[in-house]
Amino acid sequence: MSSSPLSKKRRVSGPDPKPGSNCSPAHPVPSEVPTAPANGMAKNGNEADIDESLYSRQLYVLGHEAMKRLQTSSVLVSGLRGLGVEIAKNIILGGVKAVTLHDQGAAQWADLSSQFYLREEDVGKNRAEVSQPRLAELNAYVPVCSYTGPLTEDFLSNFQVVVLTNSPLEEQLRVGEFCHGHGIKLVVADTRGLFGQLFCDFGEEMVLTDANGEQPLSAMVSMVTKDSPGVVTCLDEARHGFESGDFVTFTEVQGMSELNGISPVEIRVLGPYTFSICDTARFSDYVRGGIVTQVKVPKKISFKSLPVSLAKPEFVMTDFAKFSRPAHLHVAFQALHQFHSQRGRLPHPQNQLDAAEMVSLAQAIKEAASPRVLQEDLDEELVRQLAYMAAGDLAPINAFIGGLAAQEVMKACSGKFMPIMQWLYFDALECLPEDREALTEDSCRPRQTRYDGQVAVFGSHLQEKLGRQKYFLVGAGAIGCELLKNFAMIGLGCGDGGEVIVTDMDTIEKSNLNRQFLFRPWDVTKLKSDTAAAAARQMNPQMHVTSHQNRVGPDTERIYDDDFFQALDGVTNALDNVDARMYMDRRCVYYRKPLLESGTLGTKGNVQVVIPFLTESYSSSQDPPEKSIPICTLKNFPNAIEHTLQWARDEFEGLFKQPAESVNQYLTDPKFVERTLRLAGTQPLEVLEAVQRSLVLQRPRTWADCVAWACLHWHAQYANNIRQLLHNFPPEQLTSSGAPFWSGPKRCPHPLTFDVHNPLHLDYIMAAANLFAQTYGLVGSRDRTAVATLLQTVHVPEFTPKSGVKIHVSDQELQSANTSVDDSRLEELKATLPSPEKLSGFKMYPIDFEKDDDNNFHMDFIVAASNLRAENYDIAPADRHKSKLIAGKIIPAIATTTAAVVGLVCLELYKVVQGHQRLEAYKNGFLNLALPFFGFSEPIAAPRHKYYDNEWTLWDRFEVKGLQPGGEEMTLKQFLDYFKTEHKLEITMLSQGVSMLYSFFMPAAKLKERLDQPMTEIVSRVSKRKLGRHVQALVLELCCNDDSGEDVEVPYVRYTIR
Repeated sequence: MSSSPLSKKRRVSGPDPKPGSNCSPAHPVPSEVPTAPANGMAKNGNEADIDESLYSRQLYVLGHEAMKRLQTSSVLVSGLRGLGVEIAKNIILGGVKAVTLHDQGAAQWADLSSQFYLREEDVGKNRAEVSQPRLAELNAYVPVCSYTGPLTEDFLSNFQVVVLTNSPLEEQLRVGEFCHGHGIKLVVADTRGLFGQLFCDFGEEMVLTDANGEQPLSAMVSMVTKDSPGVVTCLDEARHGFESGDFVTFTEVQGMSELNGISPVEIRVLGPYTFSICDTARFSDYVRGGIVTQVKVPKKISFKSLPVSLAKPEFVMTDFAKFSRPAHLHVAFQALHQFHSQRGRLPHPQNQLDAAEMVSLAQAIKEAASPRVLQEDLDEELVRQLAYMAAGDLAPINAFIGGLAAQEVMKACSGKFMPIMQWLYFDALECLPEDREALTEDSCRPRQTRYDGQVAVFGSHLQEKLGRQKYFLVGAGAIGCELLKNFAMIGLGCGDGGEVIVTDMDTIEKSNLNRQFLFRPWDVTKLKSDTAAAAARQMNPQMHVTSHQNRVGPDTERIYDDDFFQALDGVTNALDNVDARMYMDRRCVYYRKPLLESGTLGTKGNVQVVIPFLTESYSSSQDPPEKSIPICTLKNFPNAIEHTLQWARDEFEGLFKQPAESVNQYLTDPKFVERTLRLAGTQPLEVLEAVQRSLVLQRPRTWADCVAWACLHWHAQYANNIRQLLHNFPPEQLTSSGAPFWSGPKRCPHPLTFDVHNPLHLDYIMAAANLFAQTYGLVGSRDRTAVATLLQTVHVPEFTPKSGVKIHVSDQELQSANTSVDDSRLEELKATLPSPEKLSGFKMYPIDFEKDDDNNFHMDFIVAASNLRAENYDIAPADRHKSKLIAGKIIPAIATTTAAVVGLVCLELYKVVQGHQRLEAYKNGFLNLALPFFGFSEPIAAPRHKYYDNEWTLWDRFEVKGLQPGGEEMTLKQFLDYFKTEHKLEITMLSQGVSMLYSFFMPAAKLKERLDQPMTEIVSRVSKRKLGRHVQALVLELCCNDDSGEDVEVPYVRYTIR
């Protein structure tokens, strides 16, 4: 758990908060969050803090500068139905200066289908006033007020951003005109059933600081021509990745030094390794070297006001398969506003007369509009569908549009990421029943229940079906929390026989609170699954939700066994690693259960739907493996801060974890040495030398010994090893081809001289000595002055570089080097190790790296170790924030993306529960809210295979009953014969997991012995494991020949034993 002291905060300045009406304070601040002023309001005015322990994952998406701008923005959210509360939730979590909630309406039954902070007893009360205290709990740094008066111009002037939801078009136009003329940024959002609408106007001169949020690219230069324009060629290790129109700067160019420090120049890409720049004809001749780095140059973008944009719309596409729909929906939404204005109500669900009237209104609007708006004939069926479901209010649509709208608010406040220009329309009509005749006016009428908003779209039949569902949710983190909210709203598992089972073994940490919105500061250290389940039950008391704390995997198959999976209707993953996702995917394929899979990375998100017998599975396609850093680059030739940070992480493991683990094994396991000697290559030597160092050569007795060790290790790494490297490869060394050795990606290092007055040097000693002391159970110290005094007494031996030391230049050279180990050296090592008996009672304490605790010295060591090595090689250092991202392999995350992605997941859930059978009805989705980009595609069908005339996919298998009618079990011979007679297949190999049960090349004696043994007995013998009582069937893999002797691919076997 992370808890950073106030000294770690970054201060920003901003204007004083303007007074809001009916403003109540933010929630009382618990001890976990820095103390707020006496009035309970967070200090987001003149002394705004960025609490890195709370906002860390979001900071990696937005950056500190954008976050500071966010914290100076007051936002009004008007309309507190399901969409308004979703937007408010996301921007409060995001950390704006203040949020005011506006609504003049009272809560109705239909609101409860998506407004997750309204309860049944709140029906009849003002929506903003009821929601305010619940939203205020989300972030103690953001004051949240409610206001129930009219939206006057004086009132609107208090805000930097205004968000309108559930607002009449007349009001939108009036507010839009005022905001455009007064420099107030405007977002208009609306959802109607399965339709969504979004509009943005951020003024005529919005400054965009960073259009995509990607890290600036850099590349190494190999050549620059003297020309007009000059052409830059990069090293061909990797493509430069630049685009025409990018701006770049240069450093470390030798010869053509005029490029160094030049103000950013615009480039034109000529190829994957080349681009042109400015006129270089009069520059000096290029010699060698140089790094070119992309620079984000701010630019101004201009928006039209709402009245102008309504008449001359520009659309952002959400689904390229529905290319023409935005223009039709632009007209249809205006018709809906007109209908509401004339009738004082929305069209009734599935009412033919109301729908016909809407079509007439839409036709009239189309005729009166400019031909630019809609050139083709009006899509009357689309208008009718909007009329049929205009009274509907769906949590998943609100989650998607609400996530997008909140991200647009953050763009408006921060200038980070490209805004929506300017209209966005979305629909998910594929969610409707495949038999649309089933939807009638009677089945969709309101029933004064909390699901009325959903019944208006899908009818009462689906509502009953949703209630009966039994779903397994794996993970209760950011995606898990959003899923539980949506499940509670749509009524999943809320009826007779229905249930949602959620499992997560993690506890809540402070950094979770920024996006895992079911958790509060007082929940820190509690179990995620229990807390999330309790929060979901508060949102919908009818929800049957059971929480577990189990990791999914082979170890928990006794709990999540055949009976468990067979009772499920489906599985939703909310996981943060690929291995667990693939495991759950295999289980869903085996039990033939639908799987809804999703993930986020900053502003990017994806959704995949896996349907039995219809689609491929999650594991059918995989991302390419991450590019690893070559060992020799890490050891001797780093050229980027990522290299020095990975080196520092390896140092951490090699100093404070692995040796302690090896020592403990040596002391407790009599066969440890014997097992170690069987390891490959130089590993036996490395392990035993580490044990010898830990027990004999470097074992400390006092804190002073730990300080001395840290000092000597500093000299070894940052002075002596570098001097040895330069002895082997002097700065002026040439390669066999006559080129400088230290050029291109090889940066020539220089040794450092220890200086006790250098804060970075002392940081390293403090962290290394304390961690070293911890591994021996010794008490450390935080007294820097005392440590500086101790360092004066440390004797550092003089170092002289040695001849004959082999340093490998490339990984190929390293692999081809002779790795044989001197046996006499191993014997000598064994002889010097003290016997475990002499060390009775002694043990070491391995340290597991934990990035989020600022008081444990872990990140202190990583930052100091990495930046010292960066100084060796003249690489720009990284601050603690960036170092934690890279070394801690942190996944950047923001609540807006999570909300939008989970909205899309739950739209697919509607289809799964209804049992849609058409592949094209389902949508895999990808989005990047920063660009903004949305891509949807139908899932890939499960690939088809064939043996003889039998077609099969990954969802098919052979079902074999192991128990014979008489109760005895099938033998291996009977199993082989069964396939020969029943399927005309000759089995050549048979395996279960990693155990080979049979093969055609098996020794005759072993084969004879096995043929008459029961199958389960063979499995137990070969795997050396007893089959648990929970195991009802075995998965067997086959290699087979057909009757012509050809090798054929066949499905697996489900061999039932109980």
